[in-house]
Amino acid sequence: MSNFFSFFSSILPSFAARILIVVLVAGLTYSAYQYSVLVQQNLALGNQMVKLEREIVNLGRQLSEARGESLNLSSTLKLKEEDLSDISRKVDYFEKVRAVDPELLKKYSKISFLNENYVPEKLVSIDPKYLANPDKETQIHANAWFYLQLIEAARGKGISLQIVSGYRSFGTQTSLKSNYKIIYGAGTANQFSADQGYSEHQLGTALDFTAASSTTTFTGFEKTTAFQWLISNAYKYGFVLSYPSGNAYYQFEPWHWRFVGYLLATKLHDLGLYFYDYDQRDIDAYRGSVFD
Repeated sequence: MSNFFSFFSSILPSFAARILIVVLVAGLTYSAYQYSVLVQQNLALGNQMVKLEREIVNLGRQLSEARGESLNLSSTLKLKEEDLSDISRKVDYFEKVRAVDPELLKKYSKISFLNENYVPEKLVSIDPKYLANPDKETQIHANAWFYLQLIEAARGKGISLQIVSGYRSFGTQTSLKSNYKIIYGAGTANQFSADQGYSEHQLGTALDFTAASSTTTFTGFEKTTAFQWLISNAYKYGFVLSYPSGNAYYQFEPWHWRFVGYLLATKLHDLGLYFYDYDQRDIDAYRGSVFD
């Protein structure tokens, strides 16, 4: 460096050489300063990059946690929706249960009692074409009327079912039982006829059937193809045989069928049980679905 200055000192005037030296020193000093500033800025930017990278990592972790919480919240909401849906179904079912007459699925026949004031909520007349005696008005519970399509189904198979008896009031049952006692004696009458208040017919959902081919109303009905068809198919329309052979209440009544609803009738059929064999608590579980 001294040789460099000596060289210029020898070729330039002394003052000019000094000015040039000052300028060069100032330029070098400024360049060094700028370099230092750039180094500091780079260091600062490096620190900021490290900080940003840490923040990005933290944000990624927070995002992952948020997604997990979102999934948990979504699962919780789904469970809540399922709970609400289940509650709604239960409320609907209980509303249906409350709307159905509680007497419809009770066991009568010397067990439960219907008083003289009990009448089904609504009765309708059965079409005379379904009756053994078309001139005798016969009624059925209005909500069970639809299920008389079992008669049409039987006729579609060439089997002519007819209805002998439907709804009977407390008073009608009283008169009927009194007549039976006079004709057959109380002991015999009690074997095949219910006392007033204990008859399923008062519910409006019990029917006595006969076959058009029968020479008498009920005698021998169990030997007819009509009875066999009922045994195999009546449950599909919600009807069950109330008093099978060997029951504890009355003599075998192959003609007497009670409407209890498709679901319960199907359950009894699948289990090979009769209505009076089934526990009342299990029967009550089907109350809301009687007319489904």
